[in-house]
Amino acid sequence: MLARRFLLPGITTLALTVTGCSSATHTGAAAPADPANPTPVADGTQQLEVAAAPQGAPAPTEIARVGAGKGTPEKSALKVASYDQKTGRAVIAPAPKGPTPSKNPPSSKGPQNAPGSSASPNQSQGQSQGQSQAPAPDKPVAVGDVIASAPAPGAPNGLLAKVTEVVGKSDRGTEVKTAPTTLASVLNDDKADGKVPVDPSAVTVEPLMKGVTFSWAKTGGMKFGPEGAKLPLGNLRLDVNAPIETAPGAPVSAGASVSGFVQLAPTVEFAYDGSGGVGPRTAFLGMSGDWSSQWSLKGHAAATTGSPKRIPFAKLHAAPVIQVGPVPVVVNLDLTCYVQVEADGRVTLEVSQDVKGDFRVGGSYATGKGWTPVSTSAVKSTPVKAEVTASGKVKGALGAEAAIGLYGAVGVSADFAPYLRGEAEAKASASTDGKTSVSGAWALYGGFDLSGNLQLQLSLFGTPLFERKIPLGSLNREWPLASGRTAS
Repeated sequence: MLARRFLLPGITTLALTVTGCSSATHTGAAAPADPANPTPVADGTQQLEVAAAPQGAPAPTEIARVGAGKGTPEKSALKVASYDQKTGRAVIAPAPKGPTPSKNPPSSKGPQNAPGSSASPNQSQGQSQGQSQAPAPDKPVAVGDVIASAPAPGAPNGLLAKVTEVVGKSDRGTEVKTAPTTLASVLNDDKADGKVPVDPSAVTVEPLMKGVTFSWAKTGGMKFGPEGAKLPLGNLRLDVNAPIETAPGAPVSAGASVSGFVQLAPTVEFAYDGSGGVGPRTAFLGMSGDWSSQWSLKGHAAATTGSPKRIPFAKLHAAPVIQVGPVPVVVNLDLTCYVQVEADGRVTLEVSQDVKGDFRVGGSYATGKGWTPVSTSAVKSTPVKAEVTASGKVKGALGAEAAIGLYGAVGVSADFAPYLRGEAEAKASASTDGKTSVSGAWALYGGFDLSGNLQLQLSLFGTPLFERKIPLGSLNREWPLASGRTAS
C-alpha cells in the first residue's frame, strides 16, 4: 500500500443541533417554581421547596423526622450520632447548638488534585422553607419514627430509615434498631419539584493517570486550579495530556497521544408528588447540564481488537444534600471521564474537535405507567482540523460515565460520549510507460452516543419494584463534517 497524506482543510463552523428523547418526558423539573415563592397547591397538599442545603450547619446536621402515626415531616433537634450499616443500629442524640448557618460562609480551600482529597459542603443559595423553621421540641425517639439525615458518622451517604426498636439509653444517646424505608414514608402526600446545581468545590477527584488537572469556579469569586480563573461560575473542568498505545512498528515520531479537556456544570433534578394516596403519583430523578470539550488525538494508534479501547483518566464523586422542605435528601453523583479509541492500526493522524451542548438523563415515574427513561441531548460541533496519512479508519471519543442515586444507591446510570470518526483510502496505479498515480478519498464525521439504565434502587421513592434494569435506549446521532478526493 502506497502511503499518501490527505490534508482535511479547516472546516467552516458547523452548528448542528440534534435532540433525541424517550417516550416519556418530565416537564415539571424543567421549569420548577421559584424556590422563594412556593406555589400554592389547590388540593391542600404542601408544595415543598427544593434547594441546596445551607453551608455552615453543624455536622452532623439535625434530622428530619416523621413521628409514629403523625405523617408530617418536621425538622428535629436530634442528630444521628453514629450508625452501623451491618446491623442497622443507630444512636440518636441531641444536636449540638451552634450559630445560625450563614448564607455567605468564609472561603474554604478547594479539593486537592489527588486521591482521597476532601471538599467543602454545598453552598446555600438561600435558606429553604424547612431550614427557616425552628427545630421541633426534643421528643424521645419512638418505634415507628421515620428519620432522614444528611451524612453522619457511619452513614457517609446519609440515612433514610424507620425505627423498629428502641434498645435503650446511654451517655451517647438513644440506641435504636432501624430498617430501610422510602421517601414516600417521609414526604407522604407533599409535592416538590426543582433543580439544584452541584457545587463544583464539593467534588472530589481521583486522577487515574498522570497529566490530569482539575479546576473549578463557583459563586462568591472562589476559584481552584490552573483553569479556574477563566471558567464560567458553577463549572468544573478536567484537563488531560497523556500517551496512548502506539501501533507496533510505528516510528518514534508517530507516538500516539491524546490531549484536551472536559468542562461541565451538572445539575440535579428532583420531583415528587405524593398526592395520589399510597406512594407517589409521579416522581423524577435525573441529572442535566452543559457540556463542552476540546480534544486532539494524534499519532499512529494501535489496532483495536474486540471492543473499543476505553482509557479512564479520572473519577469524580459528589454527594450534594438537597433540602426538600425540612427533609435532607442526599444525592450521590459519580462520574468517570475517559478517552476511547477505535482504530485499525494503519492510519497516522492528527485530529482535533470542539464540542458544545447539553444533556439530560433520568427516570420518570407515573402511576399506572411505572418508570420510564428520559434521555435528551443537543450538541454543536465547531471547527475541526484533521490530517490523515495512509489508508485506514479511526474513531475517538472523550466521554463520561455517570451514575446518580439517592442515599448511596444508584438509580440512573448514563454514558455520554461525543466522538469524531474518520476514514481514508488510498489507491496506487502504474503503467508500462513508467507513469504512476495515486488517488484517495477521505471522510470525517462527528457524532455522539448516549446510553444508560434505570436501576432497581429507584424504588427508594416508594414506587413498586421492577425486576430488571430498564435501558435508557441508545441515542446516537452522526453527521458528516467533510469529505473529498485527491489525485496525482
